[in-house]
Formats: sequence, C-alpha cells, structure tokens
Amino acid sequence: MSRHLYPKRLLPLALSALLSACATTPPPRPEPAPLPAPSTSTSVETVPPAITAEPAPQTGNVWDRLRGSFAMADCDADPAVLSWARRYTQDPQRFEQEASAALPKLAYVQQVAAEHHVAGEFALLPWIESGFRPIPGRHGRPAGMWQIMPATAAAMGLHVDRHYDGRLDVQAAADAVMKLLSRYYDQFHDWRIADYAYNAGEYKTLQLIQRHGPPPEMPVIPRWPVHDITREHLTKLLAMACVVREPDRFHVSLPTLSPSQHLVSVPLPHSMPLARAADRAGMPLDKLKDLNAAFRNDIADTSVASYLMMPVNHAQQFRDALLEQSASASADAALVAGTGAADIGSTTASAGAKSTRQPMGYARTHRVKSGENLWQLARHYSVSVRDLQRWNHLQGQHIRPGQVIRVSAPH
Repeated sequence: MSRHLYPKRLLPLALSALLSACATTPPPRPEPAPLPAPSTSTSVETVPPAITAEPAPQTGNVWDRLRGSFAMADCDADPAVLSWARRYTQDPQRFEQEASAALPKLAYVQQVAAEHHVAGEFALLPWIESGFRPIPGRHGRPAGMWQIMPATAAAMGLHVDRHYDGRLDVQAAADAVMKLLSRYYDQFHDWRIADYAYNAGEYKTLQLIQRHGPPPEMPVIPRWPVHDITREHLTKLLAMACVVREPDRFHVSLPTLSPSQHLVSVPLPHSMPLARAADRAGMPLDKLKDLNAAFRNDIADTSVASYLMMPVNHAQQFRDALLEQSASASADAALVAGTGAADIGSTTASAGAKSTRQPMGYARTHRVKSGENLWQLARHYSVSVRDLQRWNHLQGQHIRPGQVIRVSAPH
C-alpha cells in the first residue's frame, strides 16, 4: 500500500559526499528488448486511426520478457522470499486462475516498465497491492490496482474528482508509477530502496539514508528500522518474481496471452456512455468497465481522458463502428444541408422526450420532461454531465420540467 509522497528534498552536501565516497558505481539499468510504447492520445474530433501495429513483439512470450528484465535477487536470496512464494502458490489452481485474469494488465504494465527502464519485478507490483483489481478509493483511502493515496496522486499529476479517478486509469496510472520508480532509482541507485520509497514515502527513505547510509547488497531485505509492512512489501515483490522465475518449483503453470488479448489504448472522438462503447466494441460491459474504472459515472468523458483501454481485437471492432457512425453522420449532415432549415422538424427522443433539430451552427436543445435528470440526458445524448452543466451554466444537477437544455455545443 502506497503512503503519502512528500515533496522532493535535496540531501545536504555532506551526505552527497558520503554517498559518493562509500557507494559503489550504480549498476546499469536493465535494458529489456524494445517493446512498443503505450498509446498516447489527445481529445480529437475525428475517427481514431487504424490499429496497424501488434501490441507486443512476435518473439518470446510475456513471461520470458518479464524474466529477462528482472534486476533483483532470486528465490534463494532470503528464506522469507521463498516462504512467501510458497504461500502465493499453496493453491496452484487458484493461483493460475488469478494469473490468467491479471495477465492482460500485467503484460501492458510490463510494456510501460520497459519503456521507462524500470526493473521487471515492478510489473508485478499491482499483484502485491491489489491483485490487479481496480479497487475504488473511498474517504481518502488508496485506490486503483497500484493503491495510490490521494496526496500521492496529486504529486504524480493524476487527476481525481467525483467523476473521474486517474488512479484507476490503466494507462495514466501505469505511466505515472513507472516515472516515479525511475526517478527513485536515479536518486537512490538501488531498486530495493525504490520499493521502500514507494511504500513508505520518499521523505522517510531519505531520512533512513541520512541516519544509516545506503544498505549493503546483503542481506537482500535491508535491515533498516522500517515498519514491518514496508519490509514485507519488498519480500512479497521478490516472492512473486520468484514464482515467475521458477514456476515448476512451485507446481504451477503460467498462462499464455494471445496477440488479440493484449491491451491497447483507443482514442475517443467524443464522450459516450461505456454501455454504448461496449456494444460497439462487441465486448461485455463489465469487462470494459474493469479496464476503464477511472470513469466513475459510467460515461467516458473526453474532457478528462480521451481514450479507452480494450483488447486489440475489440479495439478494431470499436474503430470500425466509429467509422460507420462517422459516415452515417456525414450523410445526415449532407441531407440537412440540402433540405434547408425550414424543413427541419423535431425528432423523437427516448421515453417520449423530444429534441429539436436546428440549423447547422446551433446547439441542439431538449425540453425536460417530468422525472428526467441530468444524468439520463447525458447518457441519451452521449455527452458528459459536466458538458451539460457548462453549456447550460448550471451550478449543480437540478433541472426542472419544461426547462430547455442545450445537449450539444455550438459548432
């Protein structure tokens, strides 16, 4: 579980001299085989480009690449590591099921770790924190598969509000965490201390170095006066890596991941309900929600994150559906332009509500019916509640029957 991240502080010059005098030259970072960088996207008003690249290299599997990027001690370096590895695999069937469920996210995280030259063991960090589950944060508690505290999220640049929680954003959180771990390694020159800083906090770790100096290579688990949770955190991380190193030793089989199951980030041209996105992608809604749990009100809001995470095969289907929608919308626009404003009538909305189609260049409107609320309108018109509030200068979510609401922005 991650603690609060304190502002970065410089050590006194005396400490710097001490470190340079007693520390050996830092070992080079592991350089895993190049992997494709996670997709980055910005809010656009066009259909996303075609997905042409494979989500992972053709050579080797996820587990081979992961082993090749490990940079810390192996199974026999400490009895506690081996003990935890056996605890994780005491029910082999359950372990294999959990590994299979986590594998798409694990493969994506390993890809991000490689991009930032972070030791491969940290791709297993969400297993230690949450089992790769998108745990929601409540009342100032840690959240997401990385279990990030609110103050830490702010320092990492992750946006959090009541509509969206960046700690549950697979792409944004993975990138932020790996950047943080990379900075810790540059600062401490020891992946073990990077893990301590992640769990206990950077400032507390700096204090430990000031008082005790950098830890020797042995024992593997540094004998610093830290909380048991912090020491156990590193032990668990090495234990999971131990199982990946030698699965046969623990009588487990590691699952495989087909190319179509790899996760990709798909740009969104506009906000839409997750239910609609799932339908267009041809995937179960609960699976899409699990991969995009950052959207708290079940609407993918492009004002905060203009992409969705999904398996590559569903991403292609989603893109094709957007292309079809774009073509249909272009045909409708041409028809409207040819008909003229005087011939444009009203169209029927859901549940008997009506909206008026107006000349191009003006926002569409909706007259509120009894029992309707802002969330229902946002869902029906594939926009966000925040957009409706902004377009209609609403301070809250209260609307009244008979009120005319803008449901699209002026073009």
